[in-house]
Amino acid sequence: MSLDLDLQAIRSQFPILSRTVNDKPLVYLDNAATSQKPQCVIDALSDYYSRYNANIHRGIHTLAEEATLAYEATRSAVQEFIGAASAEEIIFSRGTTEGINLVAYTWGRQYIKAGDEILISGMEHHSNIVPWQILCQEKNAVLKVIPVSDEGEISIEDYKNLLTEKTKLVSIVQVSNALGTVNSVKEMIDAAHAVGAKVLVDGAQSAVHLDIDVQALDCDFFAFSGHKIYAPTGIGVLYGKKELLESMPVFHGGGEMIKEVTFEETTYNDLPYKYEAGTPNIADTIALKTALDFIQTIGKAAIRKHENELLTYATAQLEGIPGLTIIGKAREKVSLVSFIVKGIHPQDMGILLDNLGIAVRTGHHCTQPLMKRFGIPGTVRASFALYNTKEEIDILIAGMYKSIKMLS
Repeated sequence: MSLDLDLQAIRSQFPILSRTVNDKPLVYLDNAATSQKPQCVIDALSDYYSRYNANIHRGIHTLAEEATLAYEATRSAVQEFIGAASAEEIIFSRGTTEGINLVAYTWGRQYIKAGDEILISGMEHHSNIVPWQILCQEKNAVLKVIPVSDEGEISIEDYKNLLTEKTKLVSIVQVSNALGTVNSVKEMIDAAHAVGAKVLVDGAQSAVHLDIDVQALDCDFFAFSGHKIYAPTGIGVLYGKKELLESMPVFHGGGEMIKEVTFEETTYNDLPYKYEAGTPNIADTIALKTALDFIQTIGKAAIRKHENELLTYATAQLEGIPGLTIIGKAREKVSLVSFIVKGIHPQDMGILLDNLGIAVRTGHHCTQPLMKRFGIPGTVRASFALYNTKEEIDILIAGMYKSIKMLS
């Protein structure tokens, strides 16, 4: 099977790519923040609201049954997408952030004690730092940080040296949103388990680029967001091993997460509904399946090949710009390049590029400790998806030269 993408056919499925920004054709290079949505995903939202809008699980009428079937079909699709053993292990959330917080506020509060240690890395997103800080402050536990090298990598040796019998949890990003680094999470998981620690993997950036098999990884938890994999905002997934989820206390209280309620006592529902209180984000959950089907139809191998070609091309072109430094030169990366230009603030660069219709992300990318480690206020980040082209990278490079000339 050919791994070459029909880019024209793919781009035609994304309505937003045909618009102009500041009288220029849109060049969208902010995919690590959120991906654009294909028409099939947009249609799935419209179809739900126009044909079978109803609340799920508790209704016996036709619309409720249709909505419930579509909602639960997404759970099965996610199970297959990440290789989970059971659909019961798939918990719907608002996104990666809520998934991490769920683990911190349930598993963490139940099992973390004074003096215990939690390990994170120096390249974590704030959503994988702050919940653990709160938990450690509450429990008088210790938060330890795995250092990041000048290349933007984690040394497995440094990591293993930090593991002790006090380590109860490792929460690690699989792919850095600021650097593009792909971490060796399988090796890290095995080492953590050897000392009896659990592992949460932040898959916000990896789910769209890498083949995910949570059973092969043997991670205890895995969280990701729909909006970064061509699905709508406001829907995400937390995977957890069944025995762990069953042992944890509830997160939110309300309807659906209960079996029986009296004023004296409440008994809780079985998995996965134990963690899905109230009316969920039905439409966006249904559309998540459409997005997963879209990815599977094209094939991750073909997408990855194309994105890697874009990364190689963009890196070579950017390295030719005088005064430009790429931040994050890991041996294994996804299609993301962060950089700074000597004497130019990233925000100024981003504004001028936007004037040319080029959408990039500037700032600290919710990784302020990482920026501090590199001694910079932030970067310009260009991140590529399956619908991006080398021609768009050429437009970016031309825009960079024009902006540098204006700002110098």
